[in-house]
Amino acid sequence: MDRSEMSPNRILRTSGWVAGAALAVAVGVAGCAGTGAKVEGKIGVIDAQRILDNTNAGKKAKDNLVSFSKNRQALMEFEEKELRRMEEDLVKQAGILSPAAKREREEQFRRRVQDYQQKAAELNREVQEKQKDVLEGFRDKVEVVVSKVAKRLGLQIIVDRSKGGPTIYHEESLDISGQVIEEFNRLYP
Repeated sequence: MDRSEMSPNRILRTSGWVAGAALAVAVGVAGCAGTGAKVEGKIGVIDAQRILDNTNAGKKAKDNLVSFSKNRQALMEFEEKELRRMEEDLVKQAGILSPAAKREREEQFRRRVQDYQQKAAELNREVQEKQKDVLEGFRDKVEVVVSKVAKRLGLQIIVDRSKGGPTIYHEESLDISGQVIEEFNRLYP
């Protein structure tokens, strides 16, 4: 390239053309969006949380998780009561125990607290794994049902509108969650 091709005017003309082309594309896209053009029958929307909340299998999955969590929580509450009792005993007997016996009891208490913390972490992991397994199993079933409903309706794309999902806006007429719930309850009573 010679210097004339690198001149500021040439660069401005080129960058102006690029900016103009980008503006034309943006106006064209906005124009299409503004004309009310629709993609009929190609896109569907689901609310996965609504499906979980309103299907028999979803309710069972949630109940299963709640029961499992409560069971683990009850174990931890029992351990907590035992630790409080040990601590109260230690405080009550602190004045009558010899220094060696006091140290031994304090060490037992510390070990028990460490065991409790490890057990709490392990139970928390169990609950998280159970939740992951149950929800993944449910999600697999949802995918099967959604694909059946989508094929029946001639849809090509299904978007999840659940909280945190990628959908910011959709027309309510695109939501097929009700049909998915009906089909789901029929297939998985």
